[in-house]
Amino acid sequence: MATPTAVDNTRPALRRRAGGPLVSPQKRRSHRRENLAGYGFLAPWLIGFFGLTLGPMLISLYLAFTRYNLFTDPRWIGFDNFIRMFTDDPNYMQSVGITLVYVLVGTPIKLAAALGIAMLLNYKDRGTGFFRSAFYAPSLIGASVSVAIVWRAMFQGNGPVDRGLSFFGIELGSWVANVDLVVPMLIILAVWQFGAPMVIFLAGLKQVPMELYEAANVDGAGPFRKFWSVTLPMLSPVIFFNLLLETINAFQIFASAFIISNGSGGPAGMTNYYTVYLYKRAFADLQMGYASAMAWALLIVVAIIAVILFKTSKGWVHYGGDSR
Repeated sequence: MATPTAVDNTRPALRRRAGGPLVSPQKRRSHRRENLAGYGFLAPWLIGFFGLTLGPMLISLYLAFTRYNLFTDPRWIGFDNFIRMFTDDPNYMQSVGITLVYVLVGTPIKLAAALGIAMLLNYKDRGTGFFRSAFYAPSLIGASVSVAIVWRAMFQGNGPVDRGLSFFGIELGSWVANVDLVVPMLIILAVWQFGAPMVIFLAGLKQVPMELYEAANVDGAGPFRKFWSVTLPMLSPVIFFNLLLETINAFQIFASAFIISNGSGGPAGMTNYYTVYLYKRAFADLQMGYASAMAWALLIVVAIIAVILFKTSKGWVHYGGDSR
């Protein structure tokens, strides 16, 4: 009869991970320390996300269903704020219409300008770096208060723009006070700051293989045909990226419209863009519950637009190695 072998207790006990190899206690402790270190580095971001982003979002979601003026306790009113937005607030519908015009007109023009300038700068020559920096500079400034003040001074009556047009016999007066011109003025400001999408387009153009243009030359394709059949398909992922970002940014226009109109939303409410009107409802009229409902309506609309863009992108965005 065979005697049982002695158990070697000097070797550390090994545990098997679910579906994985045997792991010693030392390795488990090492993995635990690595995880703790990782969470430690993530802690500032996690605290900021839960304390400054997710927490306020959940609070505003609750306030969207209440009547709240910042000084009294919120009172639950259900969907009354949302019903009021679409049925009993003409100023709200005006702000929606103005914002949609700004997004649908300004965003395509801005992207077209960015792509056009990027194609002009997509070559190696003396001075190219200077021009790239010069065209990108307005985007570095951003939608700041100083830019809005300068822009308002330029387009006011007897300003540089008015005097320049008067030299050619065009009398338009103050764009800031003109109902028909104040929206185009803000669209021009947005288009002027095309530097960020331009740089992204430049990076995309650098990735287009020259062999494709050479093959197009052999086939006798002209400049327009090469642009339509080579450049645009190869740039489609970059176009989609810029379109998504610029559309979302356009819905958030605030500083330029607020400063140019001195916070009044004039003339005739034509600078009462969605975020400007939301701000006035929240902090001028102290209707924080109504403003919270407006914020969530904007979030839902932007999310729907993003989903639509992602769904439709399957038909026109072509990635490298795509079999379509």
